[in-house]
Amino acid sequence: MVFHTDNGCCGFQKGKQVCMKFDGIRKINEGKFISRYDLYYTTADDRKKTYEIISRNNNITTEEQIRNPGPDGVVIIATDRSGMRILLNREFRLSVDAYIYNFPAGLIDEGETPEVAAARELREETGLSLIQIDDRLNDSYSAIGFANETIAVVIGKAAGTFARSSSTLEEIDARWYTRAEVRELLKTERFAARTQAYCYLWSREEQA
Repeated sequence: MVFHTDNGCCGFQKGKQVCMKFDGIRKINEGKFISRYDLYYTTADDRKKTYEIISRNNNITTEEQIRNPGPDGVVIIATDRSGMRILLNREFRLSVDAYIYNFPAGLIDEGETPEVAAARELREETGLSLIQIDDRLNDSYSAIGFANETIAVVIGKAAGTFARSSSTLEEIDARWYTRAEVRELLKTERFAARTQAYCYLWSREEQA
């Protein structure tokens, strides 16, 4: 079934207004955790465009739902009490069949706030406690090229003793890293994109 709307997404290009008109959406496949959809648009020069996306929402029927007010999950950016070491997971990710460096993260359970989910996910993945929350960033999209998943970012400090993930479905080695150690990792190791960008800037702060 294809759902339609008369709304469009207007912008400006070379001084003139242009509109990409949303024509509808069709669910192609529903999986256990994600569903795939085709989105249908008409471009400003009247060309038809089909765009494939995946979503954690298995029942999208409106344009507003595509934008996904969310958030679906949370990312935790944590340093130790001194602020001189940052927490990173070296985690095996099945989607790329490899170990990558990433911040602790996970889905927000029903009824949880991002802050509560951050503390829970941090404890489950690393054994550490979230002892201080310094900030929370506005929700953002985690993979804008093909998914509408939205993520909250919680920034703070963690402490405690490292422990293995509480789930055998996860392989995580969580550790503290200094700025110098992060700079070396960035030269050779694969990172999640958000983690790589933040770590690059954080690792160079003392050089400014």
